[in-house]
Amino acid sequence: MIVNDIIDALFLGLLIGACFGLGVAVLALRLRARDTQDTAPSTDPMMEKIIETVEQMARAQSELTGRLDGMAATHETARSELTRTLTEQLTTVSKTVADNLKDTGERTTRTLGDLGQRLSLIDKAQQEITALSGQVVELQQILDNKQARGAFGEAQLADIVRDGLPESAYAFQHTLSNGRRADCLIRLPNPPGPVVVDSKFPLEAYQRWRGAESDEAARAALSALRTDTQKHATNIAERYIIPGETADAALMFLPSESVFSELHSRLPDLVEKCRAMRVYPVSPNTMALTLNTVRAIMRDVKMREQAGLIQNEVRVLMEDVSRLNHRIGKLRTHFGQAEKDIELIETSGRKITSRGERITGVELEDKTEDGGKNELNLPDPSDG
Repeated sequence: MIVNDIIDALFLGLLIGACFGLGVAVLALRLRARDTQDTAPSTDPMMEKIIETVEQMARAQSELTGRLDGMAATHETARSELTRTLTEQLTTVSKTVADNLKDTGERTTRTLGDLGQRLSLIDKAQQEITALSGQVVELQQILDNKQARGAFGEAQLADIVRDGLPESAYAFQHTLSNGRRADCLIRLPNPPGPVVVDSKFPLEAYQRWRGAESDEAARAALSALRTDTQKHATNIAERYIIPGETADAALMFLPSESVFSELHSRLPDLVEKCRAMRVYPVSPNTMALTLNTVRAIMRDVKMREQAGLIQNEVRVLMEDVSRLNHRIGKLRTHFGQAEKDIELIETSGRKITSRGERITGVELEDKTEDGGKNELNLPDPSDG
């Protein structure tokens, strides 16, 4: 649209220039004709025709100038309207752009804030992962060292036992009659009796199996794991199952759920051999479940002991009730004799009352004129 306005302005300038040139030519011809009339009359028809044509062109120029002025005014009005419209649209667009920029800025600020928080969380998580990696390395070092591994297993077992049983129900590092020291002794009532839990499971072969880089190395490590586990179970059965002192079974604590799972999935026959020796493998989770069962058994035994005490108290109470019934019988006998005595007393009272009534109704008889005595006629006692 701007290009069209430029073209119209150029065309208008050309027209104005042509009209200006034509007006100058007409003016020059008129001046020449006036000079000619002053010097000598001319009746040249060609000149008159030219002058007439020039005058017509001048009139046409005047009309054209008027039209051009109207067009210029119209163009100015259109330009003003266009400028106003463009200004309003530009204002609207500017406001819209400003609002969008503001919203975008706010969203960007919020996004950057959220991103900063997430980066902070990521950084914190990275630090925790780094710390955890260090702990994993330390745990790996512990598992690689036999003595440290035993201490780790004992600590893990101790935490589980302390959480699952009262303090009186277990003992750590308990020495048995054969001189062997049990990692943990669970004091179950007879039967079955105290149960020993061993926490020194051999993990060397398991670590080699997990880190094996070839199938041959993995098979060799798995075979070593079988041998070490069976030997360990045999030692537990020989050392910690003592007839008359401990239960006829013992627990072999595995310090990892993965070890427990791999042992059952890859060496199920070995697990059956351990069970045949009365040595039962337990993981941290199964150990916790076992302790729940032990706690229930102890609660049942305690309830039975309380039931025995209650039975004794009931027996004594029944003896007291029997003695009370005997004494009540004697008291009833005394009450019966007393009742008979009361009846006899009532009978005597009635007799005495009857005699008193007779005495009250006595008749005094005077002697006759012959000088006899007065007689008191008492009723015969046999009458009443």
